[in-house]
Amino acid sequence: MKILIVNGPNLNRLGSREPGIYGLTTMEECMETLRARFPEVELEYYQSNVEGFLIDRLQAAEGCTDGIVLNAGAYTHTSVALHDAIRSLSAPVVEVHISNVHGREEFRHRSLIAAACQGVIAGFGMDSYRLGVEALISLHSTKK
Repeated sequence: MKILIVNGPNLNRLGSREPGIYGLTTMEECMETLRARFPEVELEYYQSNVEGFLIDRLQAAEGCTDGIVLNAGAYTHTSVALHDAIRSLSAPVVEVHISNVHGREEFRHRSLIAAACQGVIAGFGMDSYRLGVEALISLHSTKK
């Protein structure tokens, strides 16, 4: 099984960006943990601060991955283009957020991509990525 993890803007700063909200763990450390926990899954990681690059990467995954864990960051709340890109994919996409976006500023309470995704996980810190991977593994095993 192959899963792509995609992070949007400012998530390249994990580990140093607002540690009270996002913690001190870097994405590289998170990926090491995920790869150790799921050795049977090929995990690929991509991050960009550019909306179009995120769309290009999602589209490039078509036919090459069994699922996508997507933390679109602030684009979650603004991007119809990401919504449309997710809808065009055959692989399931799980939207994840490190923080509980519903406990934060009002503008973060609305996701423009959630309706295009298989499900949404939020508020479990870096463990949100593990939960996203587990959800995709579960979906994959029920399809067999």
